[in-house]
Amino acid sequence: MSRVRVSTTVDGDLLQSARRLRKDVNDANLLDEALGALVAIHRAGEIDAAYGAYDDSPIDEADEWGNLNAFRVRAASS
Repeated sequence: MSRVRVSTTVDGDLLQSARRLRKDVNDANLLDEALGALVAIHRAGEIDAAYGAYDDSPIDEADEWGNLNAFRVRAASS
C-alpha cells in the first residue's frame, strides 16, 4: 500500500475526541481508520441499494427461478 502525505486543517474538538477514543493510535493510523470506516459505510450503502431490486417484485411472485417465498417456506420446514 502506498502512503500519501496529507496536510489539512480539521475540527480540533473532533480530533481530540478521536484521539481520546484511540489513545494507542497515532494520527496517521487514526485517519486511516476513519477513511476506512467512511469507505465501508459507503460500500454498505451500495450493497443495500443493490438489494432494492428485490423490492420491485413481490417475494411470492414466480420468476424464471421459481417462487422464492415457497422455497423459503419449504427450506424452513426441513
